Amino acid sequence: MSVIVTRFAPSPTGLLHIGHVFSALEGWHLARDHGGRFLLRIEDIDRARCRDTFEQAILEDLAWLGIDWDEGVRRQSDHLADYASALAELRARRLVYPCFCTRRQIAREVELAQTAPHGPLGLIYPGTCRTLAAAEVEARLEAGDHHAWRLDVTRAMEETGPLAWRTLDGSTIPVDTGIAGDVVLARKDIPTSYHLAATHDDHVQGVTVVTRGCDLAPATHVHCLIRRLMGWKEPLHHHHRLLVGEDGRRHAKRDRSVTVRSLREAGLTPEDVLAMARP
Repeated sequence: MSVIVTRFAPSPTGLLHIGHVFSALEGWHLARDHGGRFLLRIEDIDRARCRDTFEQAILEDLAWLGIDWDEGVRRQSDHLADYASALAELRARRLVYPCFCTRRQIAREVELAQTAPHGPLGLIYPGTCRTLAAAEVEARLEAGDHHAWRLDVTRAMEETGPLAWRTLDGSTIPVDTGIAGDVVLARKDIPTSYHLAATHDDHVQGVTVVTRGCDLAPATHVHCLIRRLMGWKEPLHHHHRLLVGEDGRRHAKRDRSVTVRSLREAGLTPEDVLAMARP
């Protein structure tokens, strides 16, 4: 295996909680135990929900816990032009198309269908705008109609052929794009989505092992396809288990009692919190 380069990539939409610490430790130990590099990336493309105060708290809490990182912190909001450039390439190759549907319209179409297509990533888009006439698309774009850019999965798979991704433990997983459908890669007001930005950044940062929770494993099918289309190297994937509370539910940002900040204020030491993240 090449030198391990992995990352922890939180979104600053809330305080760091014990589940985040568990995930950060997974990547940190993986890198440190093998002489690799551990990177910190702030995924802050959703400026409506992200807060600078949360980002600062994340940095402070990680430092307090002794979880260090290599290189400078990469903030996705600093690289929107790079994501727009990647999207422009996909547009030029006709691998994405504009979707003018609102969420309500999509939900209504699904409701009227005989079956309601849902996957692990949520509602699967029924492809309403995929076959719009070119003249209508051009007119609506020129008029400034609100839209999103969706990946044309069928066309993309015709270009790439069958794909698979590999896990850190040596398993090979065939790509199944049917679990996600034509996912959104960008919106009119935000020139990227998680799928495009994360795969772009993993490529630019030289990530060799993607470390994240098993709840995000379904997204890997989409990310593998994007990487092949863009000619980016496919990393290995380590989808770790999720840390859960006594009630069996995974920790989330709404669980204020288990945020690192609240535990610090309660008098716990870094060692105490790290022990909680390794039950």
